[in-house]
Amino acid sequence: MDKLKFGIPDGSLKDATVQLFKKAGYNISIRERNYFPSIDDPEIECMLIRAQEIPRYVAEGVLDFGISGKDWINENEVDVVEVAELRYSKVSRSPMKLVIAVPNDSAIKTVKDLEGKRIATELVNVTKSYLKKNKVNAKVEFSWGSTEVKPPKLVDAISELTETGNSLRANNLRIIDTIMESTTRMIVNKESYKDKWKKQKIDDIAMLLQSALAAEEMVGIKMNIQKENLVNVVKLVKGMESPTVSPLAEKDWVAIEVIVKEKIVREIIPRLKQLGAKDIIEYPLNKVIK
Repeated sequence: MDKLKFGIPDGSLKDATVQLFKKAGYNISIRERNYFPSIDDPEIECMLIRAQEIPRYVAEGVLDFGISGKDWINENEVDVVEVAELRYSKVSRSPMKLVIAVPNDSAIKTVKDLEGKRIATELVNVTKSYLKKNKVNAKVEFSWGSTEVKPPKLVDAISELTETGNSLRANNLRIIDTIMESTTRMIVNKESYKDKWKKQKIDDIAMLLQSALAAEEMVGIKMNIQKENLVNVVKLVKGMESPTVSPLAEKDWVAIEVIVKEKIVREIIPRLKQLGAKDIIEYPLNKVIK
């Protein structure tokens, strides 16, 4: 049987990735201290690997596909196929940012002030490329972790990934510039993607993952409304497409079903009630495929 070798990111993305695959219809089980998770698809073979390493293993063909951040794809300087952008992380769906940060009382204000300074980071190649683009010569050293505590005693500045900025603020650091924004990506080995079966399988998985993410922001709404109020209700519930309108046994009434963004539900349900809607039902969605 043909199999796809899939790299699941260990670390902060692990749990969020397993949850996303579950929403897409794939159940992944990770046992403690086991780096070969099981999945309820006999055509997929999983490996648990650090997100930092997945781009390299995908590029080399050790893995057919994997999940990693755009930051680590750039850091590894690899040639892979980016099949899908998957906006999720351990905290939110906002992009991660790779930033330059310095102590609050530092005299460094702009990237030009980094000339001759020492910078600590996990993303050495990306940071060096950023400095080169800005024509700044600085010493960039690899950080093994706890990067936020290094300024000002060990380094002058850091290049660090942040999602909320809370850790930087807690360590009395301020951001002077953003190097890049990074989101999670599904990446594929170029040779694997040339294989017809593998390509179709991977594209199907990507579609299901994206539809599961899309569903997280949407809900379905059903209601009954008198025909005379239908136009006003349709104007209010502008969703993905025109709402579905179905006749009811009572000839002056219709049923409406529509998909809308969850964040606007609290605003429109009271207004729907004011327009005479009855039997209003809100329900969650598993997947939204456009």
